[in-house]
Amino acid sequence: MKLYGGIDLHSNNSVVALLDEEDHVVYRKRLANDPALVLESLAPYREAITGLVVESTYNWYWLVDALMDAGYRVHLANTAAIVQYSGLKYSDDD
Repeated sequence: MKLYGGIDLHSNNSVVALLDEEDHVVYRKRLANDPALVLESLAPYREAITGLVVESTYNWYWLVDALMDAGYRVHLANTAAIVQYSGLKYSDDD
């Protein structure tokens, strides 16, 4: 089984998600921004992960360095260049 990961990076925590080839969520968790903790959380899925996408915010360097040093294939997402999904619903939608 191949897994694809995305990491939504915030100032003091990250949301790590892994999806399978059919877009089923296999793992999703909010973690403190601690490289050892992130790597430990990904470890059980290591062999199946084909790549991880990290949001290229102002503080992405430490995370990308840790992931690449651990041998993960990492991609940066330029959030300013990504077109938002046009079907987004908002909390006040009926």
